[in-house]
Amino acid sequence: MDKSGIPFFPGIRAVLFDLDGTLVDSAPDLGAAVDRMRTARGMPSLPLDTYRPMAGAGARGMLGIAFGMTPEDPLFPEMREEFFRSYETHLLDNTYAFDGIEALLEHLQQRGLAWGVVTNKTERFAVPMCRQMPLLQGASVLVGGDTTPHAKPHPEPLLEAARRLALPPQACLYVGDDRRDMEAARAAGMPCVAAAWGYLGEHDISSWGAQAEAAQPLDVLGMVCAA
Repeated sequence: MDKSGIPFFPGIRAVLFDLDGTLVDSAPDLGAAVDRMRTARGMPSLPLDTYRPMAGAGARGMLGIAFGMTPEDPLFPEMREEFFRSYETHLLDNTYAFDGIEALLEHLQQRGLAWGVVTNKTERFAVPMCRQMPLLQGASVLVGGDTTPHAKPHPEPLLEAARRLALPPQACLYVGDDRRDMEAARAAGMPCVAAAWGYLGEHDISSWGAQAEAAQPLDVLGMVCAA
């Protein structure tokens, strides 16, 4: 830990990030997609703040808020695909990088550290998002929720990212805003940091098992680069 009180992880050669709620704020577009489904059924619109806490949970979170629906509901697959179609046509209307992310990624590249994305967002959405957002085009690796046979909290997506970077897991730091991110990283043998600026679907991040918490994106820089 340095004099600022920010923990330091020696030997890190790449930083991997979750996407929604960590690198980008996609809650406005995710919420709008499911809210269109509500209004099309004659239901009143809900404010974005209602959807935001569960934006990191994708279709499961959005359909749960909008319709009280769980994946066990017989109509869930049909409603999920309707949500996907609604979201796909408005993928980047109001999705932006969180404050400080652009500076963080620029500094990582300047320091010679690779960075990449490991998300549970399927490649159907993650690939066009990373291709179309200039900020994300510098990713050295992208692993989506269906790139491997498993999604987080299984460690395989993180292990696949490390393999693609030709690095051991312990040389990568994973940053995410959900308990599943921390569970996946720990299982992969990868140091992990909770992004306290994210959606935080479960607010008690102290119970997630993260090795550190970052209040803002640039805190991560101090964790991997010596002053």
